[in-house]
Amino acid sequence: MSNSKPSSELVRPGHLARKAVIYVRQSSPHQVLTNQESLGLQYDLKQRATDLGWHAEDVEVVDADLGLTGSAVDHRQGFKDLVTRVTLGQVGLVLSSEVTRLSRNCSDWYPLLDVCGYKGTLIADADGVYDPATVNGRLILGLKGTLSEMELHTIRGRMNAGLLNKAERGELAQKLPTGLERDEHGLVHKDPNIEVQDRISLVFESFFRLRSASKVLRFFSGSELLLPRRDRFGDIAWKRPTLSAVTSILKNPAYAGAFVYGKTSHTTLHSPQGISTKSERLPMQQWRILVKDKYPAYVEWETFEKVQQMLKDNFAEYEHSRTRGIPRDGKALLHGLVYCGECGHKMVVQYKRTTRYICDYLHKKYQAPDCQNLPADPVDAVVVDAFFEALSPVELDLYSKAMADRERVDEQAQSARHQQLERLRYQAAMARRRFERVDPDNRLVAVELERRWEAALRELRRAEETEDDRHRESGAACEVLSEELKAAFTAIGQKLPLVWDEGLLSQPNKKALLRCLIGKVVVHRLAPDLLRARIVWKGGQTTTFEIPVTVGAFTELSGAQEMERLILELFGEGSSDEEIAQRLTELGHRSPRSSDHVLPSTVMVIRYRHGLLRDRSQSHPRKIPGRLTVPQVARKLEVGNPWVYDRIHNGRIRIAKDAATGLYLFPDEPGTIGQLQELKEGKVREVRF
Repeated sequence: MSNSKPSSELVRPGHLARKAVIYVRQSSPHQVLTNQESLGLQYDLKQRATDLGWHAEDVEVVDADLGLTGSAVDHRQGFKDLVTRVTLGQVGLVLSSEVTRLSRNCSDWYPLLDVCGYKGTLIADADGVYDPATVNGRLILGLKGTLSEMELHTIRGRMNAGLLNKAERGELAQKLPTGLERDEHGLVHKDPNIEVQDRISLVFESFFRLRSASKVLRFFSGSELLLPRRDRFGDIAWKRPTLSAVTSILKNPAYAGAFVYGKTSHTTLHSPQGISTKSERLPMQQWRILVKDKYPAYVEWETFEKVQQMLKDNFAEYEHSRTRGIPRDGKALLHGLVYCGECGHKMVVQYKRTTRYICDYLHKKYQAPDCQNLPADPVDAVVVDAFFEALSPVELDLYSKAMADRERVDEQAQSARHQQLERLRYQAAMARRRFERVDPDNRLVAVELERRWEAALRELRRAEETEDDRHRESGAACEVLSEELKAAFTAIGQKLPLVWDEGLLSQPNKKALLRCLIGKVVVHRLAPDLLRARIVWKGGQTTTFEIPVTVGAFTELSGAQEMERLILELFGEGSSDEEIAQRLTELGHRSPRSSDHVLPSTVMVIRYRHGLLRDRSQSHPRKIPGRLTVPQVARKLEVGNPWVYDRIHNGRIRIAKDAATGLYLFPDEPGTIGQLQELKEGKVREVRF
C-alpha cells in the first residue's frame, strides 16, 4: 500500500487492496494511428492511479479494444473482461480519461454502474472520482453516460450532414463500376479501352433484343465473349459472364450517367446476442439522392428505367410479385395477362392433365376456396382469334427488318470477338517481350515467363480456332427464305393465322406477339358452361366475348331442360338421332363435352334415360330365369365386368354365347360362383360351363 495519503476521500483501504484498471480505447484504427496525443494521455493515467494511492504494480491497463467503437459491447472483449473482473471483486478502481472511453451506449453503461455499486468499485475520470453506490455518484455518472450517447449521435449527425451535402451535389466519391474511372482531378470518364466500352454497350443492346438477362448470358456464352470486371486491386480482368455479372451491369444507374446515394435502408436491431444491422434494397422511387447526367452515360436514363421495369416483369417469383413475367414455354398463351372477374386478382396457371387458369389469391391469403377455376384452351382460342382480327389490316416489311436486325447482331458479336482476339494477341506479344528481355541465366524467372508466354499462346490459338469454326458454320447455315415465306412476312396481318400453328413460332414468340397488343384479359364465369372474357387492349379499348366451355354432365348445360324437351318432341315426330342433333345445333344447343354442336350420342343417351328405344334389340333383359349375366356374376364376385370378359377371351372361362340373346349366360346355381371364386383366388387355372 502506498505511504502517501489518497488524494480522494472516497478511496478507502478496501479499494486499495484491489487492482486499479485503466481502460484505454480509440474509436477507429485511423484514430489509433493519428491521435497519438490522446492515446498518450490515456496511458499516462497510471500516474493518476498512483496519486490516488495505488502501487504501480497494482495498476493494470486494458487496451484490447483499441480501434473499436464504443457504441456496442458485443465486439469489445476488453470491456467484457473488465466487467467480469469487477463482478468477481478483483477491481477497486476503474479509471479512464472520460466515460466515453468506457461506453457510448446507456444499455451497456448502466449495467456497469450497477455492478460497480454492488461490488464497491470506484469509477474515475479526468474530472474526479465517483462512487456508483451513492446517489450523487450514480447521478453524475448517469448524466455523463447519457451525454456520451447523445454526443455520439451528434457526431454522427454532423458527419452524415456533411456527407449528404456532398452527395446531393453528386460530388461524393463512390466506387465506380467497370467501364468508368476517375482521374486525378476527381472527374469521371469512360474507360479508354474501346473493347470495355463496346462490351458494356453490347450487354444493354442484347437485353433489349432478347428481353431477358438469362438469354443475354446464353448469347454471350454461346458467342464465347467475356465480360470486363474489376479484380480486388481495381484493375480490369476479363472473366466468363455470369448471371449476377449481367444483372449488376443492367441494374447499375451509373451506366445511365446518374449518381445515386441511399439505394439501401439500414435498420439497427437490438437482441440478446448484440446489435446487428439489417439492410434492404429500396425501389428506385425511394432512392435518397439521385443526380442525373453526372457521369458519361452508356444508355439514356429513360432507357435505364425501361430496363428496370423489364427486369421487374421478368422476376421469377411470379407468385409473390404478381408481375406478367417473361414469356415462357408453357402451353397457356395468356400466362401473366389473365385477371379474375370475381375478385380482380391475377390468375395463375395450373398444368395438371389440362391447362387451367386459377384464382387462388384468397385461398393463399385467407385459406378460402379458390375463387375461379377455368379451362384455358377455350379462352386462349377466342383471344387469339380477336388478336388475328385486330392485326388483319397490318402490313409490315418484317422480312427486311428481321434480316437487318440479324445482320446487325452478327456484326456486333463478330466485332466483339475481333476485339477479344486483338487483346489476346497483344497479351501474347507482351508475354513474349517479357520473356526475351529476361537474363537467360536467371532461370527461376525465365521459366515462369516462358510458362506465361505459352499459356497466352494457347489461349490465343484456341480463340482463333473457335472463330474459324464459327465462320465456317455461319456460312454453311446461311438460309434463304422462300418467296412464299417472304410474302407471309410482308402481309403479316393476313398470313399470321396460317403460320401460327405450323411450328414456325415458339410458345414464347406467340406470347410476346399477344402482349404487343393486349394489356390484360379479365375472365368471369357466368354459368357452368359459359364464360365472359373482356380483352383490354394496349390503347385502352375493350372487347367482350362470351365463351362456351365444356362441362362434365348434361344437367350443367344452361339449356338442358329445353334441350331434353326438344329431343322427346322430335323423337315423337320420327326424327333420327342425327337429325335431332342437327336440329338442336341449329337452335344453338350443344353437348356437354362439345363447345359448338350436339352429338348424336347425346340424343341417344337422353332417349335411353326416358326408355325410348327404336327397336327391341337395343335393350337386352337384365334378368333371365335360371341364368346369370356377366354383370350379375361380376357383382357377386366383387370384380369389374372387364375382369370376366378378359378371362372369357383368353380361355380361362370356357363358355359359349346364348344363341337367342347373344349374351354369355352362366347357370344360376351355387356351384357357378364357387368355381369362379376359386379361379379368382388362383386355386384353378380355368373353369368350364
